[in-house]
Amino acid sequence: MSEAEDVGAPAFPALPPWLHEPAREALALRARWPHALLVHGPEGVGKRALALHFARALLCETPRSDGSACGTCPSCHYVAVGQHPDLRLVEPFDVDEEGNVTPTEVIKIDAMRNLTQWSQRTSHRGIAKVAVIVPADRMHAPTANALLKTLEEPPAATYLLLVAHQAGRLLPTIASRCQRHTVPLPQREAAIAWLASQRVANPEQMLAQAGGAPLIAAEIAQRGLESERNAWLDALCNPRTLSPVALAARIELAGRDQRRERLATAVDWLVAWTADLARVRAGGAASRSPERGAALAVLASQVARLPLFRYHRSLLEQRTLVGHPLQPRLVAEALLIDYRALFR
Repeated sequence: MSEAEDVGAPAFPALPPWLHEPAREALALRARWPHALLVHGPEGVGKRALALHFARALLCETPRSDGSACGTCPSCHYVAVGQHPDLRLVEPFDVDEEGNVTPTEVIKIDAMRNLTQWSQRTSHRGIAKVAVIVPADRMHAPTANALLKTLEEPPAATYLLLVAHQAGRLLPTIASRCQRHTVPLPQREAAIAWLASQRVANPEQMLAQAGGAPLIAAEIAQRGLESERNAWLDALCNPRTLSPVALAARIELAGRDQRRERLATAVDWLVAWTADLARVRAGGAASRSPERGAALAVLASQVARLPLFRYHRSLLEQRTLVGHPLQPRLVAEALLIDYRALFR
């Protein structure tokens, strides 16, 4: 079994409140729904939930007047239990014959080939067939080219919903065949209200840390990373006394299977920290770490703009490769040594 053959349950997270109206506006045009829709925008704003909301509506047998799913028809029931034969959810996972799920760095080509075969079959319910590909920007060129066959020769009443955090990483041949639906960051007040409703402590601070992305803010709070983040930022505030070996060693406090994830989180903190440092250096205010504005102001007066830009760019490049390093601690050490060198 592959990721293209298993939707799994629960597949449908609740649609966050800031997406209710955009969803209604989009579904009001259901009669002219495109064969391929690219749902794109920042990470952590609910794009996956929105795409799945669209999928359920397209499969519904008795949709409501606003185009949304009724929630009671046989198709809605099959979707709710993760057993709809006309729905495919393609994500970067491997699923073995025993049903064990293993995350992968990219969506594999076999998944897309299976999707192509599925798209050629007759719909079981006779309404539509819908495939959700998320995140679509994690397809290598061979996988994307395998998807092109379905995009170029779309079967009738078959819809592809592609979700991307970075639409620019999609092959132009893929993006050009999709109608776009942009999902921006929600209004700050709406995001804070939602975080408060999820019982997230200090929602304003959590939202700032997440760069305005409420789902990421909720995840940060749920994972209990605040004390670990504080340890890293305290060290970054004092680059001359920072010990790259000691700070990077904190990654190994996690289990072996969690160290790459810890490295990814640490790189995210470094990206946010240096972005704030650049903002303050340019005369602006810190947005990701406003509680450390004074420390950032001191550091901004000590760092040259061009080396800071180059370092920030290297962090972004490393973030795309973070799943590959064999020694996460050594990668973190190297990044911290380069950070410390900015202030010499």
